[in-house]
Amino acid sequence: MDADRPADEIVRFWETARSRAGLGRLSVVTGTSAATAVPPPAWAFGADPQQADELLALVLEGAKTATASARWEYEAEGEALPRPGDLSIVLDGAGHPRALVRTTSVDVVPFREVSAEHARAEGEGDRSLAHWRAVHERFFSATLAEVGRGFDDGLLVVCEGLQLLHPKRRPARERAPQPVDA
Repeated sequence: MDADRPADEIVRFWETARSRAGLGRLSVVTGTSAATAVPPPAWAFGADPQQADELLALVLEGAKTATASARWEYEAEGEALPRPGDLSIVLDGAGHPRALVRTTSVDVVPFREVSAEHARAEGEGDRSLAHWRAVHERFFSATLAEVGRGFDDGLLVVCEGLQLLHPKRRPARERAPQPVDA
Protein backbone atom coordinates (compact mmCIF):
# COMPACT_ATOMS: atom_id res chain seq x y z
CA MET A 1 0.00 0.00 0.00
CA ASP A 2 1.23 3.49 -0.82
CA ALA A 3 2.46 5.22 2.37
CA ASP A 4 0.82 8.50 1.32
CA ARG A 5 -2.55 6.89 0.68
CA PRO A 6 -3.90 7.19 4.26
CA ALA A 7 -2.80 10.84 4.47
CA ASP A 8 -4.33 11.59 1.07
CA GLU A 9 -7.56 9.88 2.12
CA ILE A 10 -7.71 11.98 5.29
CA VAL A 11 -7.14 15.19 3.31
CA ARG A 12 -9.90 14.28 0.86
CA PHE A 13 -12.25 13.42 3.73
CA TRP A 14 -11.41 16.69 5.47
CA GLU A 15 -12.13 18.72 2.35
CA THR A 16 -15.57 17.13 2.01
CA ALA A 17 -16.39 17.09 5.74
CA ARG A 18 -15.46 20.71 6.45
CA SER A 19 -17.60 21.89 3.54
CA ARG A 20 -20.62 19.77 4.48
CA ALA A 21 -20.27 20.73 8.15
CA GLY A 22 -20.27 24.41 7.20
CA LEU A 23 -16.74 25.06 8.46
CA GLY A 24 -14.75 27.79 6.76
CA ARG A 25 -17.74 29.57 5.22
CA LEU A 26 -16.11 32.92 5.95
CA SER A 27 -12.91 31.94 4.17
CA VAL A 28 -14.41 33.40 0.99
CA VAL A 29 -14.21 36.80 2.68
CA THR A 30 -11.39 36.42 5.20
CA GLY A 31 -9.17 33.90 3.44
CA THR A 32 -8.30 30.37 4.44
CA SER A 33 -7.02 29.88 7.99
CA ALA A 34 -4.98 27.03 9.41
CA ALA A 35 -8.08 25.92 11.36
CA THR A 36 -9.97 25.23 8.13
CA ALA A 37 -7.09 24.30 5.82
CA VAL A 38 -5.17 21.74 7.89
CA PRO A 39 -6.93 18.48 8.72
CA PRO A 40 -7.47 17.96 12.45
CA PRO A 41 -5.98 14.96 14.28
CA ALA A 42 -7.29 11.56 13.16
CA TRP A 43 -7.76 8.68 15.60
CA ALA A 44 -9.84 5.56 16.26
CA PHE A 45 -11.75 4.49 19.35
CA GLY A 46 -10.84 1.45 21.42
CA ALA A 47 -7.94 -0.95 21.46
CA ASP A 48 -8.55 -2.94 18.28
CA PRO A 49 -10.25 -2.67 14.87
CA GLN A 50 -13.47 -4.35 16.06
CA GLN A 51 -13.87 -1.88 18.95
CA ALA A 52 -13.06 1.00 16.62
CA ASP A 53 -15.86 -0.06 14.26
CA GLU A 54 -18.39 -0.74 17.04
CA LEU A 55 -17.79 2.58 18.78
CA LEU A 56 -17.75 4.51 15.51
CA ALA A 57 -21.13 2.97 14.64
CA LEU A 58 -22.52 4.33 17.92
CA VAL A 59 -21.24 7.81 17.03
CA LEU A 60 -22.79 7.63 13.56
CA GLU A 61 -26.14 6.54 15.08
CA GLY A 62 -26.05 9.41 17.56
CA ALA A 63 -25.94 7.10 20.59
CA LYS A 64 -22.32 7.94 21.48
CA THR A 65 -21.82 11.62 22.25
CA ALA A 66 -18.95 11.23 24.70
CA THR A 67 -15.74 9.32 25.24
CA ALA A 68 -13.20 8.83 28.02
CA SER A 69 -9.43 8.46 28.15
CA ALA A 70 -6.91 8.10 30.92
CA ARG A 71 -5.15 11.41 31.60
CA TRP A 72 -1.77 9.69 31.92
CA GLU A 73 -1.98 8.63 28.25
CA TYR A 74 -1.92 12.29 27.17
CA GLU A 75 1.01 12.94 29.50
CA ALA A 76 2.92 9.86 28.26
CA GLU A 77 2.45 10.97 24.63
CA GLY A 78 3.25 14.63 25.39
CA GLU A 79 -0.15 15.62 23.97
CA ALA A 80 -2.34 18.47 25.16
CA LEU A 81 -5.74 17.57 26.57
CA PRO A 82 -8.65 18.15 24.22
CA ARG A 83 -10.43 21.51 24.49
CA PRO A 84 -14.00 22.48 23.67
CA GLY A 85 -14.12 23.40 19.99
CA ASP A 86 -11.36 21.00 18.94
CA LEU A 87 -12.10 19.00 15.81
CA SER A 88 -11.13 15.37 15.20
CA ILE A 89 -11.46 12.90 12.37
CA VAL A 90 -12.58 9.50 13.64
CA LEU A 91 -11.17 6.48 11.79
CA ASP A 92 -12.77 3.08 11.38
CA GLY A 93 -11.01 -0.15 12.31
CA ALA A 94 -9.22 -0.24 8.95
CA GLY A 95 -7.88 3.29 9.39
CA HIS A 96 -10.28 5.01 6.97
CA PRO A 97 -11.76 8.41 7.95
CA ARG A 98 -15.48 8.14 8.65
CA ALA A 99 -16.58 10.99 10.92
CA LEU A 100 -15.77 14.57 11.83
CA VAL A 101 -16.52 15.41 15.48
CA ARG A 102 -16.19 18.52 17.62
CA THR A 103 -15.27 18.40 21.31
CA THR A 104 -18.07 20.09 23.24
CA SER A 105 -16.84 19.66 26.81
CA VAL A 106 -13.87 18.32 28.75
CA ASP A 107 -13.83 17.34 32.42
CA VAL A 108 -10.99 15.59 34.21
CA VAL A 109 -12.24 13.58 37.17
CA PRO A 110 -11.12 10.54 39.18
CA PHE A 111 -12.52 7.27 37.81
CA ARG A 112 -14.77 6.89 40.86
CA GLU A 113 -16.38 10.30 40.12
CA VAL A 114 -17.33 9.72 36.47
CA SER A 115 -21.03 10.56 36.35
CA ALA A 116 -23.96 8.42 35.29
CA GLU A 117 -24.74 11.17 32.77
CA HIS A 118 -21.31 10.75 31.14
CA ALA A 119 -21.66 6.95 31.12
CA ARG A 120 -25.03 7.28 29.38
CA ALA A 121 -23.59 9.72 26.81
CA GLU A 122 -20.91 7.16 25.91
CA GLY A 123 -23.75 5.06 24.51
CA GLU A 124 -22.22 1.67 25.25
CA GLY A 125 -23.87 -1.50 26.52
CA ASP A 126 -26.94 -0.74 28.63
CA ARG A 127 -25.63 2.85 29.07
CA SER A 128 -25.50 2.46 32.86
CA LEU A 129 -22.72 3.71 35.13
CA ALA A 130 -22.19 0.15 36.42
CA HIS A 131 -21.60 -1.10 32.86
CA TRP A 132 -19.32 1.86 32.07
CA ARG A 133 -17.24 1.22 35.20
CA ALA A 134 -16.87 -2.51 34.58
CA VAL A 135 -15.86 -2.09 30.92
CA HIS A 136 -13.55 0.86 31.51
CA GLU A 137 -11.87 -0.67 34.56
CA ARG A 138 -10.94 -3.68 32.38
CA PHE A 139 -9.82 -1.42 29.54
CA PHE A 140 -7.74 0.91 31.74
CA SER A 141 -6.29 -2.03 33.71
CA ALA A 142 -5.08 -3.69 30.50
CA THR A 143 -3.65 -0.43 29.17
CA LEU A 144 -1.90 0.35 32.45
CA ALA A 145 -0.49 -3.18 32.69
CA GLU A 146 1.24 -2.63 29.33
CA VAL A 147 3.32 0.13 30.94
CA GLY A 148 3.82 -1.62 34.28
CA ARG A 149 1.20 0.32 36.20
CA GLY A 150 -1.85 -0.77 38.16
CA PHE A 151 -5.42 0.48 38.16
CA ASP A 152 -7.08 2.28 41.06
CA ASP A 153 -10.34 4.21 41.20
CA GLY A 154 -8.45 7.49 41.65
CA LEU A 155 -7.16 7.25 38.06
CA LEU A 156 -7.77 10.60 36.37
CA VAL A 157 -10.17 10.25 33.45
CA VAL A 158 -10.63 12.80 30.67
CA CYS A 159 -14.38 12.86 29.99
CA GLU A 160 -14.97 14.42 26.59
CA GLY A 161 -18.31 15.43 25.07
CA LEU A 162 -18.56 15.02 21.28
CA GLN A 163 -20.77 16.44 18.55
CA LEU A 164 -21.01 14.67 15.19
CA LEU A 165 -20.53 17.22 12.40
CA HIS A 166 -20.15 14.91 9.39
CA PRO A 167 -21.67 12.75 8.14
CA LYS A 168 -25.09 13.76 9.34
CA ARG A 169 -26.43 11.34 11.91
CA ARG A 170 -28.08 8.28 10.47
CA PRO A 171 -31.10 6.83 12.28
CA ALA A 172 -30.36 4.40 15.07
CA ARG A 173 -30.93 0.83 14.01
CA GLU A 174 -33.13 -1.38 16.08
CA ARG A 175 -30.86 -3.36 18.35
CA ALA A 176 -30.65 -4.77 21.82
CA PRO A 177 -27.95 -3.19 23.98
CA GLN A 178 -24.61 -4.81 23.17
CA PRO A 179 -21.63 -4.85 25.51
CA VAL A 180 -18.71 -2.92 24.05
CA ASP A 181 -15.31 -3.10 25.71
CA ALA A 182 -13.95 0.47 25.91
